[in-house]
Amino acid sequence: MTSNKNLNTIIIGTGCYIPNNIVKGEAFINHKFFDSGEIIDKPNAEIIEKFSEITEIVERRYICDHMVNSDMGTIAAKNAIEDANIDKETIDQIIFAHNFGDTRAKTNRVEMIPSLAAKVKAELNIENPDCVAYDIAFGCPGWVQGVIQAHYMIRCGEAKRVLVIGSETLSRNIDPHDRDSMIFADGAGAVIFEAEDSAEERGIISHKSQTYAVKYGALLTMGESSNHSDKCGNLYLKMNGRKLYEFAVVQVPQVVKMAIDKAGITPDQIKTVFIHQANGKMDHAIMKRLFKLYGLNEVPEGLVPMTIQWLGNSSVATIPTLIDLVRKGKVEGYDVNKGDYTVFASVGAGMHINAVVYQF
Repeated sequence: MTSNKNLNTIIIGTGCYIPNNIVKGEAFINHKFFDSGEIIDKPNAEIIEKFSEITEIVERRYICDHMVNSDMGTIAAKNAIEDANIDKETIDQIIFAHNFGDTRAKTNRVEMIPSLAAKVKAELNIENPDCVAYDIAFGCPGWVQGVIQAHYMIRCGEAKRVLVIGSETLSRNIDPHDRDSMIFADGAGAVIFEAEDSAEERGIISHKSQTYAVKYGALLTMGESSNHSDKCGNLYLKMNGRKLYEFAVVQVPQVVKMAIDKAGITPDQIKTVFIHQANGKMDHAIMKRLFKLYGLNEVPEGLVPMTIQWLGNSSVATIPTLIDLVRKGKVEGYDVNKGDYTVFASVGAGMHINAVVYQF
């Protein structure tokens, strides 16, 4: 089946779910933090302050105990459907990006069957059997990769409307004895993409993905607690923060540049960059390196909206949540207008990197 180049993949609706449970730095003041099995010999207040200084995270959101991941995804999806003002039965595919399935409170056991996309379809009461619902596990870049999959399906004529959800409950899969765990949070975002038959190209203009598994696959993985006396047998999300930072700052700008060059535009035409809210310092360094690749020493002001300060890193949810908030005027100083070129870019476990150039 060949691609129809007259079909644009455009956004018609967005929604998100931001948990009400606000977790500030002082919530970790009584934790016991370990490094390689040895307790860190520093006051927790100092550890927390340094962490906030590097990541820019002041607070993050955790899901309430009575909810699971698919619940958040369903709410975000409902909000997107309402925003798009469409009949839910006209959705052809539901793609749900996540990492840990449904994980219930006070356990880190994951539930992957049925797929979270199927659970969302059931909760939305979509009866149309031709609405195909499936999950994608691609680390933090999962939502962006889901967007690329939606674009493929629309271009080949297999779908006219695709709902792409990014939702995660990282708070239930982190090690309480690992200071890096303070970076992670929960949340959900959803975007509906639609086929538009037009001679004028807009929507998704270009995209690029890469996977560095051989040398860098272990930068984000599952492992035992930093407290070696924890013999419960659980595995927790682990990352090599320093090495991951070095990898991302070098590799992500190159992937974003490939997508921009493929789109046939120049960096000065980019109005907004929706970058995965991974680490404030790292995101700024990535953008600085991107513009240096073009021989430019300054990143334009107002280019990169940030929510990490109050939402933390909710993995696959950060970009769709950010897009929804900006579209609806909830991020001060940012908006999107017809004709604006934007970039969606992410990096995460795999190690995967991807970028999409999108014109509103």
